[in-house]
Amino acid sequence: MGKAIAIFNQKGGVGKTTTNINLAACLAMMDKKVLILDIDPQGNTTSGVGISKRNLDVTTHEILIEEKYRPEEAVISTGIENLDIMPASVQLAGAEVELIGIAGKEKRLKLAIDVLKPEYDYIFVDCPPSLGMLTINALTAVDSVLIPIQCEFYALEGVSQLMSTIEIVRNNLNPDLEIEGVILSMFDGRTNLSVQVVEEVKRYFKEKVYTTVIPRNVRLAEAPSHGMPVIHYDPRSTGAIAYKEFAEEFLENERRNR
Repeated sequence: MGKAIAIFNQKGGVGKTTTNINLAACLAMMDKKVLILDIDPQGNTTSGVGISKRNLDVTTHEILIEEKYRPEEAVISTGIENLDIMPASVQLAGAEVELIGIAGKEKRLKLAIDVLKPEYDYIFVDCPPSLGMLTINALTAVDSVLIPIQCEFYALEGVSQLMSTIEIVRNNLNPDLEIEGVILSMFDGRTNLSVQVVEEVKRYFKEKVYTTVIPRNVRLAEAPSHGMPVIHYDPRSTGAIAYKEFAEEFLENERRNR
């Protein structure tokens, strides 16, 4: 039975999609069977692995809203060995409103993930940068939350709200929801600010912060426009090396916590 993990921070631009794509791709390269679920209406994870959002027959939107589709009908290969995706489409933008009238609306994604779990080692859910019904669906469906935090001035702004949301979901919908860990992204070792942010985040989250830190890297920023994870776009770049190290640390933590 696989493990489902939401990659979530309600702040935009903190590296959620970058982490989703590149952690998943690195784990796939390490012979883990991985599925990405894109529930962000922007669909950046979908395009970031080279999937065109046009002409997709079944996407996360259909799985959330329409009961006639089976979850596996929305899953397609990324073209990368061991890595599949349930893509997003533009219709997902209306899902927040469409879900309002559906019974058990908070658990629609859970129904799909529970069906797919036996087929994968890891399922990663890329959440939108908001605290709406799509995010609630993700937090209700997963085993844990992976939080990317940007090494910038407002790094911890909104974290208390994020933790409050997780606590509300624990109390009402998913009592077993855990914090998987915190990954620091966009680190620039030349600035005192980045170092200070790392120290501040470690003070707040303690042992939940991964040792690996993802640096600012041009190749990491370029890779999505080519529809490729950075380990395929430029495997020798500092961004690719950092994500490989992160994937190794992620798996080591998994082994240690079993």
